[in-house]
Amino acid sequence: MRVFVLKPLSVCDTNCYIVAGDSGSCALIDAPDDAEYILEQIEMLGLTLKKIFLTHGHFDHVGAVADLVEATGCEVYIHQKDYSKLLNGDTVARFFGLGEVKPVKSAIPFGDDEILKLDEIEFSVLHTPGHTSGSCCFIAGDKMFTGDTLFARSVGRTDMPDGNTELLKRSLEKIYALTGDYTVYPGHMSVTTLEAERHYNPYLCHLGDI
Repeated sequence: MRVFVLKPLSVCDTNCYIVAGDSGSCALIDAPDDAEYILEQIEMLGLTLKKIFLTHGHFDHVGAVADLVEATGCEVYIHQKDYSKLLNGDTVARFFGLGEVKPVKSAIPFGDDEILKLDEIEFSVLHTPGHTSGSCCFIAGDKMFTGDTLFARSVGRTDMPDGNTELLKRSLEKIYALTGDYTVYPGHMSVTTLEAERHYNPYLCHLGDI
C-alpha cells in the first residue's frame, strides 16, 4: 500500500490522499475540489481511480466527487448518517455563503465498524461523530485517515450544523484508546502520529489520566 499526499484543495485548504494498491488501482480519501488536478495526479502516478472514501460530507471534502464520478465511473462511499449531505448539497456551504455543491446520487452508504476494500487493502471504519454525525476515520494497516475528527495538535470544530461537542469528546476517547501507533493523515494541516497526539494534543493528552 502506498499513500500519496496531494496539495491542499478548496477554500479551506483540505487534504486529499491517494491510496494505491498492488494492481494499480487506487482509492481517494476525500475529494475536496479541482477534479481535473486530482485526475492529473492519478494519471501521473499510472493509477486508476476505483473508489472514493469520504470521511464526512462537508463541501470542502466532497466538492470534486460528482465530477470524478462522471469522469471515471468510480464508486463513492460515505457513512449513512452523512449520506443526505451528498444527495441534497451540504448545508455548511450555504452556512458560509458559498456556492452549491453538485449532488451525488450514486453513493454507497456504510455503517459503523464496516470494512471497505480496495483490492488487497482493507479499510476499517471507525465511526467518530462530533464534527458531523457521520464523521469517520479509516484505518488501513498502520495508517489512519482522520478527516476533521483529529488534526495535528487540534480537532475538528463542532459549532456548525450537525456538530456535537459531547460526541466529539467520546470519539476522541475512542481514538486515544486504540492499541499501538498510527501515522495520522488528517483532513487539514500536517501529517502526524497518534502517539504524538496522545502526548501533545491538548484535546487528547489529558485522556491518559482518566
